[in-house]
Amino acid sequence: MMQHWITLPVIWPLLTGVLLIFMARASRDAKRIVSVTSAVLAVPMMWVLLQQAATGDYQVYAVGNWVPPFGIVLVLDRLAAMMLMMTAVLAMLALLYGIRGDDKPGRNFHPLFHFQLMGIQGAFLTGDIFNLFVFFEILLISSYGLLMHGAGPARTRATLHYVILNLTGSALFLIGVGTLYGVLGTLNMADMVLAMRDVPAADLPLARAGGLILLIVFGLKAAMLPLYFWLPNAYSSASPSVASLFAIMTKVGVYSILRVHGLLFGDGAGAVAGSIDAWLWPIAALTMVFGAIGVIGARTLKRVVSYLVIVSVGTLLIVVASNHEPTLIGGLFYLIHSTFITAALFLLADIIAGQRGAVLDDLSPAPVVAQPRLLGVIFFFSAASVAGLPPLSGFIGKALILQGSAGQSFAPLMWLILLAAGLVALISLSRAGSTIFWRVTEQPNSGRKADKMKLLVAGVLLMISPALSIFGEPVIQYVSATAAQVMDVDSYVRAVLGSTQRGGF
Repeated sequence: MMQHWITLPVIWPLLTGVLLIFMARASRDAKRIVSVTSAVLAVPMMWVLLQQAATGDYQVYAVGNWVPPFGIVLVLDRLAAMMLMMTAVLAMLALLYGIRGDDKPGRNFHPLFHFQLMGIQGAFLTGDIFNLFVFFEILLISSYGLLMHGAGPARTRATLHYVILNLTGSALFLIGVGTLYGVLGTLNMADMVLAMRDVPAADLPLARAGGLILLIVFGLKAAMLPLYFWLPNAYSSASPSVASLFAIMTKVGVYSILRVHGLLFGDGAGAVAGSIDAWLWPIAALTMVFGAIGVIGARTLKRVVSYLVIVSVGTLLIVVASNHEPTLIGGLFYLIHSTFITAALFLLADIIAGQRGAVLDDLSPAPVVAQPRLLGVIFFFSAASVAGLPPLSGFIGKALILQGSAGQSFAPLMWLILLAAGLVALISLSRAGSTIFWRVTEQPNSGRKADKMKLLVAGVLLMISPALSIFGEPVIQYVSATAAQVMDVDSYVRAVLGSTQRGGF
């Protein structure tokens, strides 16, 4: 039984989504019970996988018992298990928030939510680049419906732009996959590593072109410059629980760049080694810079948080581009921190907007919120964590990145951009907080106190930041082992292919 456990991240949300479709005419309460129960049970399931991966052994599952590199293969390592655990926790909390009203406008919210989870979690597990495309399409189609859920002009416009860009990205994905298949003759990522080392000189330009096309596709999903313009409108227009779940969506793009390009264009990739880094470095740096500019110019709290997501993406892409294990340790810790803190901020922005009357989350004077002390303390706490102030997890993540980059040629630029982005975030959130809580009008407040469940969920998400600080040592140990495993490409190849490796490995 345990050997099939690795399939649960894909099978469990699929079965839940199908069941919820058949329950289309059931009561909303019945759907909520099924949906939340599934999300809650998924957390211990992912915990089991995390414990399996923590041993350092790869878990490889050949669907239909087709021996790799043929057929569909799922691969569980430390990185995949970490991402699955993060997704399960975030999904459970976002769904608990969503059942307090976000799911009311339509009857398909819950099946779409679980199909989205299926696509996200499948992308983290797959060891085949074509099936990565398949899982991308599943999560994207679901995200179209979730983004549009509740309708309205703002969501319609944001969804239209989002759909057009991602359909273009899907077409480019197929072109990139087809190009690499034409050169390498395989789509199993472990087998592609070996094939890449033996690419004839005449085919090297095609191999690099295929890699750059995939970089564009993954960059679109990750929201890197200049492909991030869809994100602020989409995330700020989405319902808060959906925006909170979407905090993991950009990380799917970053994960794909780390996984695919780390395998195919890493240090052991022969003549094409490092050919992507030259493009990724300046793009990542500019993503951070323009994300920070967006934070300064944002006029609503939700757009501020949306641009903070872009800043976090730029930070992670710089780490990936560094191709340096000590820096990657800090980057993985920062990935955990940034995902949960931005998800919490989307929920907090919704709670604040609900207490400011018609002004909502606009950064302009409004009547005092119904719970000024409580929300003020929570906002201050979250702003400090995002900006990277000690002793919270944002500070630890950035400190690990800076410490890991010490002595490297890229360190001065990384330090400058990372510290400047933190300063900009601190200034912008200070401005937002002072506007919301201090620049108040004399008009009576028409907003209600926040729903207790919503406050609880947002609070739990925010408490992950100090938890990462308090229990920082085991987390750092895990991400350190994860970084070492990610950088050891040959161990991945041996685990997946075993005795079916190409000659000469």
